[in-house]
Amino acid sequence: MSARVLIIEDEEALRISVAKIIGRLGHQVETAPNATAGLDRLSHEPFDIVLTDFRLPDLDGLEVLERTRQMRPEAEVILFTGFGSIPLAVQAIKLGAYDFITKPVKRADLERVVARAIDKHALAAENRRLRLQLDDHGRSPLDRIVGRSEPIRELLRIVEQVAPSTATVLIEGRSGTGKELVAEALHALSPRRQRPLVKVNCGAIPETLLEAELFGYERGAFTGAVGRRDGRFALADGGTLFLDEIGNLTLPVQAKLLRVLQDGAFEPLGSSRTVQADCRIIAATNADLRQEVAAQRFREDLFYRLNVIAIRIPTLKERPDDIPLLARHFLMRYSARNGKAVDAFSGDALSALLAWEWPGNIRELEHAVERAVVLAPGRTIEPPHLPEPVRALAASASAGRPTVAIPLGTPLDEVERLLIADALTRTGGNKVRAASLLGISPRTIYRKHPPEPGEIG
Repeated sequence: MSARVLIIEDEEALRISVAKIIGRLGHQVETAPNATAGLDRLSHEPFDIVLTDFRLPDLDGLEVLERTRQMRPEAEVILFTGFGSIPLAVQAIKLGAYDFITKPVKRADLERVVARAIDKHALAAENRRLRLQLDDHGRSPLDRIVGRSEPIRELLRIVEQVAPSTATVLIEGRSGTGKELVAEALHALSPRRQRPLVKVNCGAIPETLLEAELFGYERGAFTGAVGRRDGRFALADGGTLFLDEIGNLTLPVQAKLLRVLQDGAFEPLGSSRTVQADCRIIAATNADLRQEVAAQRFREDLFYRLNVIAIRIPTLKERPDDIPLLARHFLMRYSARNGKAVDAFSGDALSALLAWEWPGNIRELEHAVERAVVLAPGRTIEPPHLPEPVRALAASASAGRPTVAIPLGTPLDEVERLLIADALTRTGGNKVRAASLLGISPRTIYRKHPPEPGEIG
């Protein structure tokens, strides 16, 4: 199986020798003399395997690993290291590198490690392909909530803890943050998962029909009711009822919903019979129900009944570390759906995605990536393929990056400190965006500019 291999090595003799050995195995090989050139190549071209020296003149192996995982999370990284750097190489493996090879490099070791890395990459690629073919209902519910940031890890922890209970849950979050995904995960991880999850968008059903949709009706209950029909509560019996945008319920429907929450009982429209429904309620809203209660548009007693357990979903602006992961997730999805081979973002495109504040949250990012996949003629998404407001950031960044006045003779460590401090000021303290502005990894900023006492990094 032929693979694309990138070698980043500043020792010319070793770089040429390794390239010849791997090339003779039938693989496509590209080389770079330093990390900057290698990462630039990586941002524009897909590679399956990256072999990089741990000690490079511009970046160390850990930083190359982190930038590679950000741009090409599917690539396997192998490190060349001297004997004295083995502990750091082991640390790199813990952070996601495939393996390391000690110098002087032995041909047998090189061929063996590269062959295994290619096998692992091929297996992972096949697994990704199979996952893309699965229906959404065949996937793990938590796998569908993409992200590794601290807010998302906390969200997943709460979902796992709350799901097995019978408590009513109120999911709060801006439009496009993924409230429905969280509701699906709560149901799929609950004892009710074998029973239906019934969804109702309270904002999409006309007010005159919403009560009939929820509670059902008898024949002749109103004009057009030509037969008896069960409502969503009856359909969700034994399962879960998800009421999205619950803030749109009228006060009369709110009163009837309150009774169901208290007694599990209701009467269909046009009927005097009482129906029992055993269903767990998960509600969601993008409005502040506390303000709605204060304005007397939402019943206070219903709010407290719904708000037994509140789960707040962070906006995308609050979790910028997840933007590359989400963008990659949507890239794979829409490349597969459109039958295209688009599989990468250029460095400028990724920087633009990180710089945009995404007022429409994950839904806006998803649509932006779908658009870019459709418009990209090759394998890499570039800034022109992004929506105009997003690509404008990339254009302004490349046309004229902000400058900092630094007197001649300033020590190098002080120059670094001044540049990082300036970037943090320009980005309001956001270390991920500051790193994007400087073209370095967030890890470097965290290492060289640790949080002050009392500051959350």
